[in-house]
Amino acid sequence: MSLSAKARKRILIILSSIVGVLAALVAVVWLGTYHPKPVQAEPVFSRTVETGSSAAPARILQAGQNIKVLNWNVQYMAGKNYVFWYDEWDGSGPDAKPSRADVEATWTELLRVILDENPDVIILQELHENHITTGYENQLQRLLNSLPDEYAYSTSAWYWKAFFVPLPQLMGRVGMKLAIVSKYQIDAARRHQLPLMPNDPLTRELNFKRAVLEAQLPVQGGKPLSLFSIHMDAFAQGSDTMERQVDHVLKLLQETQAAGKSFAIAGDFNLVPPGLSYSRLPDDEKPMFKPETEISRLYQVFKGYPTLQQVDGPDWRSYLTHFPNISDAPDRVLDYFFVSDNIQPSAFYVRQHDTLHISDHLPTVLTFNVN
Repeated sequence: MSLSAKARKRILIILSSIVGVLAALVAVVWLGTYHPKPVQAEPVFSRTVETGSSAAPARILQAGQNIKVLNWNVQYMAGKNYVFWYDEWDGSGPDAKPSRADVEATWTELLRVILDENPDVIILQELHENHITTGYENQLQRLLNSLPDEYAYSTSAWYWKAFFVPLPQLMGRVGMKLAIVSKYQIDAARRHQLPLMPNDPLTRELNFKRAVLEAQLPVQGGKPLSLFSIHMDAFAQGSDTMERQVDHVLKLLQETQAAGKSFAIAGDFNLVPPGLSYSRLPDDEKPMFKPETEISRLYQVFKGYPTLQQVDGPDWRSYLTHFPNISDAPDRVLDYFFVSDNIQPSAFYVRQHDTLHISDHLPTVLTFNVN
């Protein structure tokens, strides 16, 4: 039995309508999400340039100078009074967002620590901007407005940005950034895209696009200094994502050093260090990591902090950097510094004693000589 011309026409109209709807959906998702290049320049903000002030010349690092760098995943100022939906590996955490009161209290405490440490450079992860969970606040701008004027330079890069994410816990706009804030001149910044987790096309567009933010600081009488902020993937089990991301970072750092630059990279690598750390994890957490941790490759090539002697030494607890919202105390290292061969740090520590209530990550501090 053959279809009549009228029936064929009706089928074609239906198929055309379906194709049109799908094309419109693809266009909406594409226009409402972020599509960075593999490497792209990022703007550098200068208080002097933006305000038109000529009161003080730019401060430039000098060869032989010691600088202090503070690294911190600030958990978008959410505080520690919650178990968020993503804190449980199966997404079953009961909380979707912090209260405004808790965000404000966390801001007060975060600024107290930063001002007390008085670092030369601040490297940050998990800053929100235009995010439904934190009232669409521009958290980097608020931080800059709260810091002394000597923090004259900053740069940032998106690694999550979408007009609408249809998760029940969100159902709205999201935006998350890496940032670097400096007392000293930043003359260029770049965003380096990390390999993505394997996902279906829709999830890939709406999901994190993890990255490395690079800020280049000129050094009078020495090599340029590249400082990096990084936040690698989590929830990547069952794939080679973490291995590919570590390989990408290793290549980036080797190329930076080969180009005659000094570097320090800091951030949340979402990997435990080699040695005893894996065995210390709660049993239900071990499937989320590998006993032969991927970050070993970075330790094999560059100096890492905390050192392997520190994370397995008698004071190992003082070097823990992560306090999961589902735990009673810090229980692992996820945050690191790695530095180029020519950098000799003089001090490294994790500030634990008065920061356990601020974020699920603890601030880490490295002091080193600029060559």
